Amino acid sequence: MAKTDQGRLFTSESVCAGHPDKMADAVSDAIVDAVLAQDPHAHIGVETVVGANQICLFGEVKTTATVDYEMVARQKITALGYINPEWGFSSASHFSNYIHEQSPEIAIGADQDGAGDQGMMFGYACRETPEFMPLPITLAHALTRRIDEARERGKLTWLRPDGKAQVTVRYEGDKPVAVERLVAAVAHDEHVPVTQVRTDTIRQVFKPVLERYGLALPVDKDIVVNGTGLWYIPGPASDAGLTGRKIVVDTYGGYARVGGGAFSGKDPSKVDRSGAYAARYIAKNIVAVGLADRCEVGLAYVIGQPRPLMQTIETFGTAKAPYEKLYAYMDKLIDTSVRGIIDTLDLARPIYGQTSAYGHFGKSGVPWEQIVQ
Repeated sequence: MAKTDQGRLFTSESVCAGHPDKMADAVSDAIVDAVLAQDPHAHIGVETVVGANQICLFGEVKTTATVDYEMVARQKITALGYINPEWGFSSASHFSNYIHEQSPEIAIGADQDGAGDQGMMFGYACRETPEFMPLPITLAHALTRRIDEARERGKLTWLRPDGKAQVTVRYEGDKPVAVERLVAAVAHDEHVPVTQVRTDTIRQVFKPVLERYGLALPVDKDIVVNGTGLWYIPGPASDAGLTGRKIVVDTYGGYARVGGGAFSGKDPSKVDRSGAYAARYIAKNIVAVGLADRCEVGLAYVIGQPRPLMQTIETFGTAKAPYEKLYAYMDKLIDTSVRGIIDTLDLARPIYGQTSAYGHFGKSGVPWEQIVQ
């Protein structure tokens, strides 16, 4: 964290669901859900690229399901609001499909309940918010969700489907005490004055989100809306998107360590995804039941092997019990073998579309966020 005379500062960012990278995540996860809905034993690793008037799919799938990948992709892009070809990209853009059969060398390990790849994963939890997440990333996600809701519900009719938010929080010791700076970038119609974009964003986005968390707006000079002044063309025509490129946004906003792989486009045999979910599940429950105030859980796997090579718990001096008790609690909470994670969290089902925007953690309705009493 950066230090100031008033304390320490930490900044996190989030992006809207219509951001090109998040659109790519959403398409990839829509394909995962469509395949798992028919075949819960499928192996899926799908990457989406969106660029100027182009939609491209890459990757590998092993499944008995029959899925129209083009239809899934176009429907998701339409739902995200890209229906105007004048923006240089829309759901009608040129489509290419390069998905192929999964490599048998990878499949042989996953078929035997081994990890679909090697890698390390981290999960984190703390007491800064009701969601057991760091405050900066929680606020950033709330802001981008609010931007999208303002467009979808017609509160800000001039919004277009792309955007970002960034939040800087001041800490005293380990306690967040104030929001120091707010930043947003929002795509908008050409006829809307810059002053209205700023005023509406502060009133309809920043203010209600901060009030929900009992926080005040920073001073006016520390609020930035569209730093370059104007933003008319949203999406991939301005900036290409790729699945998995927002891994820090997807996790803890840089506040905690992240693993070596992204999540979207992967079935749960890929431990990049399921292992990270299990690590968050363990960390959150350790904090929620009062065994620590902050917790980071680390896991590491090797391709083809069912159990992790590494399991670590770090509580940053906040543990309320000996580490032996923490590890015993983890072992009782979940079997961290690949099959144990999939079965305990019921991951072999179409639940991943809800993860592709506003982060994978700190939201309701996903099994790795459950608190076991």
